Amino acid sequence: MAGLTPDTPTPTALTVHQQSRLLEIEFSDGAHFKLPFELLRVYSPSAEVQGHGPGQEVLQTGKRGVEIVGLEPIGNYAVQPTFSDGHSSGLYAWDLLYRLGANQDALWRDYEARLAAAGIDRDAPMPDAAGSACGHHH
Repeated sequence: MAGLTPDTPTPTALTVHQQSRLLEIEFSDGAHFKLPFELLRVYSPSAEVQGHGPGQEVLQTGKRGVEIVGLEPIGNYAVQPTFSDGHSSGLYAWDLLYRLGANQDALWRDYEARLAAAGIDRDAPMPDAAGSACGHHH
């Protein structure tokens, strides 16, 4: 398991807040994070988002209103959320959730910088692979 050592803090509480769209996590070392669903979705560890190598990441947009509709524990090292847009292939290990929580501000800035660099609006719909009608106009 990448990144998991005996010292990796483990979650002692995990709460999905549907109203505020936050995943609240408390860790064994006392750290306490509230992760927006959008951040979790945009930084999904799945190949669908990360690509299969550096530089192949797929910039996720239009996820501000995304919800977590299911949360499946994977062993005792990760959770697998199902998002309302159908995305469910991301396995979030404890160390990843911890990193996302600890570096939330920097990650938001990085995401916004990548959107700006690509000239894409944060709320733009994702062009879907099937080439939906909304994918064409700019």
